[in-house]
Amino acid sequence: MPTFSHQLNDRLRSAVEKAATGKGLQLPPEVSIFVSSAKDPRFGDYQSNAAMMLGTRLKMNPREFAGEVIRSFEGGGLVEPPEIAGPGFINFRISTDALAARFSEVAASERLGVEPAEKPDTIVIDFSAPNVAKPMHVGHIRGTIIGDCLGRVARYLGHHVITDNHIGDWGTQFGMIIHGWKSFLDEAALAADPLAELLRIYRKVNSSQKEDESLREICKAELVKLQGGNEENLEIWRQCVGLSIDGLNLIYERLDIRFDHWLGESYYNDALAPLVEELLREGIAQESDGAIGIFSDGSLEPKEDPFLVQKDGQWTALPCLIRKSDGGFLYATTDLATIDYRIREFTADRIWYVVGAPQQSHFDQVFAVARRRGVDADLRFVSFGSILGKDRKMLRTRDGETVQLGGVLEEAVDRALAVVEEKNPELPADEKKRIAEMIGIGAVKYSELSQHRMTDYIFDWDKMLSLQGNTAPYLQNAAVRIQAIFRKSGEDADPSVATTLRIGSDGERRLALVLCSFAEILPEVLHDFRPNLLANYLFDLAKAFHGFYESCPVLSSEGEVKASRLALCAMTLRVFEQGLGLMGIKVPARM
Repeated sequence: MPTFSHQLNDRLRSAVEKAATGKGLQLPPEVSIFVSSAKDPRFGDYQSNAAMMLGTRLKMNPREFAGEVIRSFEGGGLVEPPEIAGPGFINFRISTDALAARFSEVAASERLGVEPAEKPDTIVIDFSAPNVAKPMHVGHIRGTIIGDCLGRVARYLGHHVITDNHIGDWGTQFGMIIHGWKSFLDEAALAADPLAELLRIYRKVNSSQKEDESLREICKAELVKLQGGNEENLEIWRQCVGLSIDGLNLIYERLDIRFDHWLGESYYNDALAPLVEELLREGIAQESDGAIGIFSDGSLEPKEDPFLVQKDGQWTALPCLIRKSDGGFLYATTDLATIDYRIREFTADRIWYVVGAPQQSHFDQVFAVARRRGVDADLRFVSFGSILGKDRKMLRTRDGETVQLGGVLEEAVDRALAVVEEKNPELPADEKKRIAEMIGIGAVKYSELSQHRMTDYIFDWDKMLSLQGNTAPYLQNAAVRIQAIFRKSGEDADPSVATTLRIGSDGERRLALVLCSFAEILPEVLHDFRPNLLANYLFDLAKAFHGFYESCPVLSSEGEVKASRLALCAMTLRVFEQGLGLMGIKVPARM
């Protein structure tokens, strides 16, 4: 079931080749010829700048070359005659018959016209990854929600997706936590709120170290005992991990996020020493001042080499350390062992790390080492920016503390509940709460996913919960309006009730076209990892639906026109539910 853009790309490529050949010109083989959705529907549905791009290279006036392309273009009923605009843009408008036929195909498709990948990959997605014994904070919003959305989309596109929450459950912080557990633990507080109590004792020990230097050695000794297998310390560690996972799962359940695996740092401990020895034997790593590191091999230009850094105008070594001089291992060691495991046990074709932008240098080095070792899986660092307060600084509480993620979700639901009670005070209390949960959690997720992942954005309650503009409540409200139409009509929300789509107005045409482009947008989400493309599409769909709703009466129309408009409404609801569902956002029946 080829999409409009795929069909147009093929026909345009053929027309460009014919036009070039007709002028005795050779088309450069590396040239990419494609159409894109028109930004202004007044000028068409799709457009291409191929003639502008190629005209100069072929030593022809771009507008003249565009004319040659149009004369060579075989529409075959797919589009109306193409038009030239400006210096050589080619505009295409899908024919009414082709649009109606495509709509019928999409309506009959369980997957809304989305074809699964021809060659599905096994994709491991590493995301969220909070530290044990600490509550998740607002900084975890981005990686957690982006990673979940990418996993949902990749699965829908037919890939085998494995999600792994690579939690920080090992390391130096446990020396402090174990000492705090033994010295300051409040068991009643631990029972009431485990993560809060673990965070309290960690902070107490951390602040005490600044006043008492001897505490550092005490905590270090506790860590050495843990790493050496001391049973008392191991039992404290196990309890910390178990309590932390229980607390984290409360957040994940509220977010409707699940992981296939929770393989934390500790899982790879036994693999680290053999890995270092292997890297030494292979000559990839070398000893330096008692530590083991991996250095530049000179195969890259200095500015592209992750093992070099420029200081005082000179390129100097920036090794990837995998064992400290005291014998301790580092994050890079664990990450390399993790890659080995994921390729060996999961047979991963691709591994995506959804992690904050400051870790770029670390992953550049880890991926470079993996490639030296012969790893051919596609390793990607999916970075993201920061969430800011209205002062454009890192979002914090009034006391200067990090904002807890659980608190953000609670406040989002509370604020949504106030909106629901204002709009529908007659609803039962439990239904208000369910709706508020969908709206509040959806608002937080959409506020994140509607941004380009590298954009630093301002966290604004009023904006994210608004019923106007590019927000989850605006989209959810459009879906609720459609459900109300079907409740009033007494009809089922089944787009196949219209055997033929009747397109008699711009509103009907625009909505049908947007609905038919869902299959074009979805694969693009995984290209450079941009969930915001899906959000932008759904916002365009909401605007197209509201335009249709205002100009095309549904319930008061009759016969085939009514059936056609109900079919458009039903298809819009399906796409909203599927599209928002891929973002982890639910659609309520009422708001």
